[in-house]
Amino acid sequence: MMKPFEMKPFEDFQKLGQTNVDAAMKVFGEWNKGWQAIAAEMTDYTKRSFEDSSATFEKLVSSRSIEQAMEIQTSFAKRAYDEYMHQLTKIGGMYAELTKEAYRPVERAMQNGR
Repeated sequence: MMKPFEMKPFEDFQKLGQTNVDAAMKVFGEWNKGWQAIAAEMTDYTKRSFEDSSATFEKLVSSRSIEQAMEIQTSFAKRAYDEYMHQLTKIGGMYAELTKEAYRPVERAMQNGR
């Protein structure tokens, strides 16, 4: 006697495909959120940097002596360097977190597939 055509393998294959699509959508969602956060942080940093530069320029223009101008410039250079290094560290951490968050759905899908 012939066995009727079984749909079970096709249903399993379809479930696997849907699981992979869901994991991919989660990865893209996390990736998008992470890039938006990085872009917002860079925008804020650029704005702060521009405001500090403008304020420093105004102080330099109104300085009364070479010594005062040198103090203003030295102070600005130190602040700019410190802020830049802080920003690099922060953005580096955001990139690392973005990578971890984006990979989690893939990791879960791989574990569930076993």
